Amino acid sequence: MAVKLRLMRMGKKKQPTYRIVAADSHSPRDGRFIEILGTYAPRSEPSLITLDNAKALGWLERGAQPTDTVRRLLEISGAWGEYAERRPESKSVRQAAALTARHQLTPTKTAAPAPAAAAASPADAAAPAAAESAEDAVQEAAAEAEAAIADEDEA
Repeated sequence: MAVKLRLMRMGKKKQPTYRIVAADSHSPRDGRFIEILGTYAPRSEPSLITLDNAKALGWLERGAQPTDTVRRLLEISGAWGEYAERRPESKSVRQAAALTARHQLTPTKTAAPAPAAAAASPADAAAPAAAESAEDAVQEAAAEAEAAIADEDEA
């Protein structure tokens, strides 16, 4: 069952108040819900939000997806920030960390290339070029890992 944290409209005509509820994503907006997490009164000045952060965190940790409006309310109440601190790292972050560890993406110092006359054989002359291409490959992999992390952070 896919659970959503969303608003359920209450109140009189033209005077809405909302309950923040955990509900099955297939149930109607004002229909059956699993648990009430709080209330939201947008018409009062300033808007009044009462939310049980412990219940909201429990649902978020179990995989409930908040709607955009509820997510903003969770940010205001501080529950979203606490959830963001607690949640496990995503798969791409773990993959990037593993890639970093595997390739040891620390800056390395390169020795000055030996003069061509000092090379004893053609293989010795090709070694610095191979080292530079390997470093380029490592730097490209690092850039790809950072881009993947940035893309996931945006999502």
